Amino acid sequence: MNTEKPQVPIHLKMALTIKEAAEYSNIGINRIDALLRQPNCPFVLYVGTKKLVKRKEFEQYISNKFTI
Repeated sequence: MNTEKPQVPIHLKMALTIKEAAEYSNIGINRIDALLRQPNCPFVLYVGTKKLVKRKEFEQYISNKFTI
């Protein structure tokens, strides 16, 4: 009996873990974590004490930047 949950592809997820966001964007985990700690970060989502990355807002943020 297969009890594994089906995996949702990263490009369809609304919120990503820092590790997923790093894999998705090819930006390092430490750099993403530093961006999430900035005041008024437009793509951080707190779930309790856990930080997640709002995928669409993260994509838009990256699209509007020349350097990170």
